[in-house]
Amino acid sequence: ILDVSAPLLRTQGYVDGRWVSAASVFPVLDPATGKEITRVADCGAAEAKQAVDAAYKAFHSWKQCTAKERSILLRKWFDLLTLHKEDLAKLITFESGKPLREAVGEITYAASFLEWFSEEARRVYGDIVPSPAKDRKILLLKQPVGVASIITPWNFPSAMITRKVGAALAAGCTVVVKPAEDTPLSALALAELAEQAGIPAGVFNVVPCSREKTPSVGEVLCTDPLVAKISFTGSTATGKVLLKMAADTVKKASMELGGHAPFIVFDSADVDKAVAGAMGSKFRNSGQTCVCSNRFLVQSGIHDRFMEKLGQAMDAELRVGHGSDPETTQGPLINARAAEKVAHQVSDAVSRGAKVLKGGKRLDGSFMEPTLLANVSTEMLCMKEETFGPLLPVIRFNTEEEALAIANASNVGLAGYCYSQDVSQIWRVAEALEVGIVGINEGLLSTPEASFGGVKQSGLGCEGSKHGIKEYLEVKYMCFGGLKP
Repeated sequence: ILDVSAPLLRTQGYVDGRWVSAASVFPVLDPATGKEITRVADCGAAEAKQAVDAAYKAFHSWKQCTAKERSILLRKWFDLLTLHKEDLAKLITFESGKPLREAVGEITYAASFLEWFSEEARRVYGDIVPSPAKDRKILLLKQPVGVASIITPWNFPSAMITRKVGAALAAGCTVVVKPAEDTPLSALALAELAEQAGIPAGVFNVVPCSREKTPSVGEVLCTDPLVAKISFTGSTATGKVLLKMAADTVKKASMELGGHAPFIVFDSADVDKAVAGAMGSKFRNSGQTCVCSNRFLVQSGIHDRFMEKLGQAMDAELRVGHGSDPETTQGPLINARAAEKVAHQVSDAVSRGAKVLKGGKRLDGSFMEPTLLANVSTEMLCMKEETFGPLLPVIRFNTEEEALAIANASNVGLAGYCYSQDVSQIWRVAEALEVGIVGINEGLLSTPEASFGGVKQSGLGCEGSKHGIKEYLEVKYMCFGGLKP
């Protein structure tokens, strides 16, 4: 049973510093049981418009705050997330299904973006540029873009919000957040803590809505002329729809879209490290992250040893169950459709000659057995489309050139991984992989200090790092002329 202290379990929208109801409500389900946790206000186009108007009004005062004032408020918000870590983690586990230990990890990660951007807020530096003429000075100023619409996914219900909002608020922008319909409770808990931290009314707004209302709310957030910027994390297909909508008013857009990460193990690799990296990269959040390894490429000289040790690790380490059980490492997938997709990829692979070494079966409801496939070939569905589930397909290769050709044969490029102890090879492969993030002998990469973003159809722009705040800033050139030399 979800047991969370009252003020953090919010079920209304949060607009202009007030908790608001809508004409109807929609249910939030526990994906592990299919049972209803609570019902949340189902905001529509009208509430979305109110939130945009509130954010626009608040922008004019928020951008006038000093960087230090904004920094202090973000830091207070960070402190509150840290203080309420356990309760916030429970919300994540119950609405998204992820194991409690991972949910606590997500809150630490989510909070770290508020901490990072509270520090970056004070480092938004402009430039004074030497002028070609004696009678003028050239200044380049950085200014916030304005209202940002923030549209986030269910797989990291808290961190995907703070990674965007931390940067936006640090820059001086105000935001309207539309959380995924599966996981609105984490977003509303963040709003409660933002209010406690003293973030002014209208600066941070949340409009939860059902799947049915999402198109109309999304349309307001991507087309309203008062919105200057959209930032979206989700599927490539949805990202394209939002970009088309944003084009009419020429909004700035950041897109964090799908991945299809290759995980390449060369003959020189440390097998134990490669197996540990594969386990972390594939089975975290039951395989539901956009940087999850999707395609495992193992060189023929090390292939059999890798498969044997990986099978042993899966048996020893993976436990399927409700995320609130401390023994659980693999929670449910987000819904039955997600489990069906993985099962379909398995049956497709088997029909084309793959061999199931572990798992392979759908379990009750939204659960799927962690699955290991051998004899995989490139024409199988699991090698062509992102899985978003606990399926680990292994393809055997002979040469570095062959591995790179397979790895780069994708229209997306977010993360890629390479295990090798040959330094020259590591440099060649890291530079040749057509991705935005490369892990060398490491399977878990994300941190606020580093950039996060993809190439090809994996998106536009980047989040985190010193670069993340640039997405929310314009550069203004000021020419100060008429000076007497």
